[in-house]
Amino acid sequence: MKRGANVALTREIPDLTGIVIGVFWDAGSEAVLAENLVAATILCDSASRAVSDEHFVFFNQLSSPDLTVRQLAEVLGADDEQIELDLDQVPAEISRIVVVVYVNEGPVRRRALGQLKHCGIRVMNLADNRELVRSENLAQWLTNETALALGEVYRRGTEWKFRVIGEGYTSGIAGIAADYGVTM
Repeated sequence: MKRGANVALTREIPDLTGIVIGVFWDAGSEAVLAENLVAATILCDSASRAVSDEHFVFFNQLSSPDLTVRQLAEVLGADDEQIELDLDQVPAEISRIVVVVYVNEGPVRRRALGQLKHCGIRVMNLADNRELVRSENLAQWLTNETALALGEVYRRGTEWKFRVIGEGYTSGIAGIAADYGVTM
């Protein structure tokens, strides 16, 4: 899927109750960059703002308060990070679930996502791990950004949809936090 493209997940698969979002990258010879990449998830209300700081899921907070979004400790397959979402249990106040990746301490170490050879996001059916969608290589659009909003799962009426975002931030995780109302 290209940046900006979306798909109606639950319309296409009516019995879909859970998904796994895989985040993957290839830093080539930039091992230091790969070691400092962090995937995170922000659970947002209808105004695209984090419901609370506890709705920012990352390595120091591995699940949302209601446990419907969890960062998986054991990653299966070729993904670098995986997030599990129980779509049928997500509270009604959550309208969007945004997945981001950022360079931890990027500006200090002079690392940027533009150094990646490949970066993307995919969605799998939780029931059988079958891949449903995969983004294009988002690394091709990056230069000196240190954070990237990869994609989002969002409600449209009673359905869940997925959209590839692919928006980079030169201001890193602080820029993403400001846009989505997370206090860092």
